[in-house]
Amino acid sequence: MQQRFDLIVVGAGMVGSALACALADSGLKLALLDAQSLQPVPEPLSTSGYDPRVSALSAASEQILRRLGAWQQIPSSRRCAYRHMCVWDAEGTGEVRFDARSLNELRLGHIVENWQVQNALLAVLQGHPVELLGDSRVQGLVQEDDGWRLNLDDGRQLHAPLILAADGARSQLRDLAGFAMREWDYLHHAVVTTVELSEPHQETAWQRFLPSGPLAFLPLPSRDGKHYCSIVWSLLPEAAEQVMALDDKGFCIALAEALECRLGPVLAADRRVCIPLRQRHAKRYVMPGLALLGDAAHSIHPLAGQGVNLGFLDAAQLADVLLAARERGENIADLTVLERYERARMGNNLAVMAAMEGFERLFHADALPLRWLRNTGMALFDRAPLLKSGVMRQAMGLSGELPSLARG
Repeated sequence: MQQRFDLIVVGAGMVGSALACALADSGLKLALLDAQSLQPVPEPLSTSGYDPRVSALSAASEQILRRLGAWQQIPSSRRCAYRHMCVWDAEGTGEVRFDARSLNELRLGHIVENWQVQNALLAVLQGHPVELLGDSRVQGLVQEDDGWRLNLDDGRQLHAPLILAADGARSQLRDLAGFAMREWDYLHHAVVTTVELSEPHQETAWQRFLPSGPLAFLPLPSRDGKHYCSIVWSLLPEAAEQVMALDDKGFCIALAEALECRLGPVLAADRRVCIPLRQRHAKRYVMPGLALLGDAAHSIHPLAGQGVNLGFLDAAQLADVLLAARERGENIADLTVLERYERARMGNNLAVMAAMEGFERLFHADALPLRWLRNTGMALFDRAPLLKSGVMRQAMGLSGELPSLARG
């Protein structure tokens, strides 16, 4: 069986689904393909009722989702606005606090479970002429005179002049197409779970830099008088193994101590997940008839929760480029068209990745002069409102060149 499309988005995660939504009314014959089912994801069966996989969505990401009609599909009871951020160094007195009010904003961002965002985007797509091809596994990628052919494991063949790969950090399409990569192991693992707190999280994202790696407490909506946070604890592999081996009581005690008990005792924890951390970046995002976006193009340390925000900006920018080219009558699969997307996004992504890498290395430095510099710098930064405001507005997607979907 052979099917032909104008373009195929491979990978129906948050970024791929957002791109499909952005292109849904373009008049192009579009397919969204994924190895997993494209049915709504069921509510998690965890003790807390929350899934450990969450994202810190910036104002730009919220705006993109709102413009696509997906934000309105996410129940307000499942998204948590955070209005403050507190970052401090375990090896000194350096501390930085951010407050949305200093930016004349209502919030710095939202913490939302990934499955809620995913379901919202799929709900939007149900009302559009996009072919949803779930449970469809790619076996091969073949370049043809008029584009590409995807060979699926069930024998189907899909043809399109343009393939957009949003199939994640371990992108099969990226590997099959032969994109060159830069990647390295952080030699850290992230322990991820949801915890119940004895005290309210104060609408604050908390992050403490420990010698072993950063620990983040990300606020979730309180329910029935109970207070919850999603945690991401970056640890050396041996330490991560020890933390994973603790019983629930021991883990809760260790976690509260690691946060200096700023939110009181940790009362309970869901099942823990341990994820090895690697950074990847494609040397090119595009080739004729094929483009990478989201984690397929770049994956970074979860230090500031910027990964999915960069991916949403990729999707919005690529949609802008393709729609503008189509309006001008250009071939949307042409390399010169796709390079406009690459030029618009690669520099920004590299800058954010470099900043995260610099932070990660700085806070792992044990040398006394660097520790002094680190703490002194944090104290000075905290007393520089204009500088703080500029950094936060950039992180929130409220400044700089933004794609049309992200603009307020």
